[in-house]
Amino acid sequence: MHSTSCYLIKIPGKALRQSRNHEFAFQNNIHCKMTPSTPRIIPPLWFLAGLIVMIVLNSFAPIGRWLHYPWRYSGIILIVAGVLLGVGSGMLFRRLGTNPKPGARANVIVTKGVFRYTRNPMYLGLIVTLTGTSILLGTISPLFVIPVVFLILHTQFVLREEKWMEDWFGQSYLDYKRNTPRWLF
Repeated sequence: MHSTSCYLIKIPGKALRQSRNHEFAFQNNIHCKMTPSTPRIIPPLWFLAGLIVMIVLNSFAPIGRWLHYPWRYSGIILIVAGVLLGVGSGMLFRRLGTNPKPGARANVIVTKGVFRYTRNPMYLGLIVTLTGTSILLGTISPLFVIPVVFLILHTQFVLREEKWMEDWFGQSYLDYKRNTPRWLF
């Protein structure tokens, strides 16, 4: 769940524990920051890697064209929708005073806007953008990348973040979780 990775340092009159990243938080008369362990590769980099792999597969190992001109260009609509979904929900996070960075402690449970329909609109935006890209490319091989990136985001970020939110917000988050789907289903 959380790792403290702290060590005790002596300051006259106070007991402090310092974390690896030199940040402190006050907890039970001891200063220490509890930091969740997050993967080193952040979601936008997984998205970018997936996007590059899709383009490479389409260019050098295309498997049958499943969508032809002009229908391929409908992927642009999904690309725009995915980018707007991801960026818009990230901006809402910031406007409400919470950091969208994975592993950063949330200050509030965001339940406004698209968060009424999905608990993970930023991750959903990445998947929708990849889906739009695969439609735009029009061959089957890029489609194989989408479930791989989805599984990475789901197992490495979504499931961890849900545990953290339960720890941080308790019953309030459990109520939100019960009433709002993880993705769209």
